[in-house]
Amino acid sequence: MDATTSGTPTIQYHNIPDQSGTAIAAASVPTFPRQVRHCFGDSSPGEFPLAANPSIVLHATCSFFRRPANFTPDYELSISELAALDICQKRAIFKPMTDEECQNLKRKCGGSWKLALRFLLAGEACCRREKSQAIAGPAHSIAVTSTGVVYSFGSNTSGQLGHGTMEEEWRPQQIRSLQGIRIIQAAAGAGRTMLVSDAGRVYAFGKDSFGEAEFGVQGTKLVATPQLIESLRDIFVVQTAIGNFFTAVLSREGRVYTFSWGKDRKLGHQTEPNDVEPQPLLGALEDVPIVQIAAGYCYLLCLACQPSGMSVYSVGCGLGGKLGHGSRMDEKHPRLIEQFRLLNLQPMVVATGAWHAAVVARDGRVCTWGWGRYGCLGHGNEECESVPKVVEALSKVKAVHVATGDYTTFVLSEDGDVYSFGCGESASLGHNTAAEGQGNRHANVLSPELVKSLKQVKEKVVQISLTNSIHWNAHTFALTESGKLYAFGAGDKGQLGVELMNNQTERVNPERVDIDLE
Repeated sequence: MDATTSGTPTIQYHNIPDQSGTAIAAASVPTFPRQVRHCFGDSSPGEFPLAANPSIVLHATCSFFRRPANFTPDYELSISELAALDICQKRAIFKPMTDEECQNLKRKCGGSWKLALRFLLAGEACCRREKSQAIAGPAHSIAVTSTGVVYSFGSNTSGQLGHGTMEEEWRPQQIRSLQGIRIIQAAAGAGRTMLVSDAGRVYAFGKDSFGEAEFGVQGTKLVATPQLIESLRDIFVVQTAIGNFFTAVLSREGRVYTFSWGKDRKLGHQTEPNDVEPQPLLGALEDVPIVQIAAGYCYLLCLACQPSGMSVYSVGCGLGGKLGHGSRMDEKHPRLIEQFRLLNLQPMVVATGAWHAAVVARDGRVCTWGWGRYGCLGHGNEECESVPKVVEALSKVKAVHVATGDYTTFVLSEDGDVYSFGCGESASLGHNTAAEGQGNRHANVLSPELVKSLKQVKEKVVQISLTNSIHWNAHTFALTESGKLYAFGAGDKGQLGVELMNNQTERVNPERVDIDLE
């Protein structure tokens, strides 16, 4: 069948004369006057061609689809900068900032919204800010739900549970006086609790002192319900950290302030142990944005976010080499830990134990340093390390989180596996070797070992918290992706949130706490 009979029209071919490329190029091309279109017609911001700037294009698109762009057009921003600014504006701590505060943050982060966004996200990741979290304090515990509701349980000799009494609680109890206040971060010290709200306010209860040692003489006044810290009213706080003899807070702009423990200018300023006024941490960090702070026994670590990358500064007592500078000397002002640059390592999370410290890097490596007693550094021995050293036994594990306590360390992998090492006292490492017929369940562990008991949970673990105290028996929390909380270790004061039977003082295997943090 041919094309004619099938009803298909005949294709017409035309002869195209041969032309050289030069002739084609020389042929006259009609020109048309450029039509200039404007985003807002004759109204402000003025006469700008539609394609002159990505910001204008985005505003025009939003206007066309009758949806607001939600920000004033900036004629110098690229699309990537606009996207970063848009994401910044969705962060809870960024929303209430004034235009001037936003610009100051951008300047401090290096003059870019992308760098400002990195700063905000890094802080959220380090502290689980605005997410559910559990804090294993010295003999008492704090749990925060994803909606900011706070529960407490355990020892209450100083009113540190915040319920208005001095009675122990063996089951999680909601702090009723905080209704209507969303809490985004919590810290627990010996006989003291501090909470940070989404409005940047700090509430404290328990021992009424910022500088009390665990068995000190200060803080004779006890506060049994959450009280707003008036001296911090003009500082928008996003994180608190309670160390021995001092307290530190981190502002939204990345500035560090400390209370107490300034005698002899140990932290670069002179204060008394009962001082209630925050003092800015001076020296190298005065104009460096900090995303996380971690407080140990008389020392402080600060994770910095700069245009050149992430870095760690340390200040305070250098005993055991825990400041990471290759010596045991004290530092009165924050000093950069140079070893991370030599290791080509970008720190992303810092943790401080009583006498040792740890870092997780962007590539998943784990570094530890300080006093290696009981094997808490994970290097297979009990030697001290005065500079950060990579834990080689974890070379095949990509870590995302690390937690440290009194001579104990936990590492959480990307897959949700948990490894622990160090002091096995109180069964807080989670290695129930005695039940398997392999020996003492309180044995010390010199190298990282998989916590097999947490594999029985059959859920991905997203946070580990353990007691950081040299005077209290330790306990440990494991929080899963779905908000389930598991506890093990010492529970003689009710700090596990589970009942112990037959004169038990500890729980060897992880047990579900009756609370849903999601």
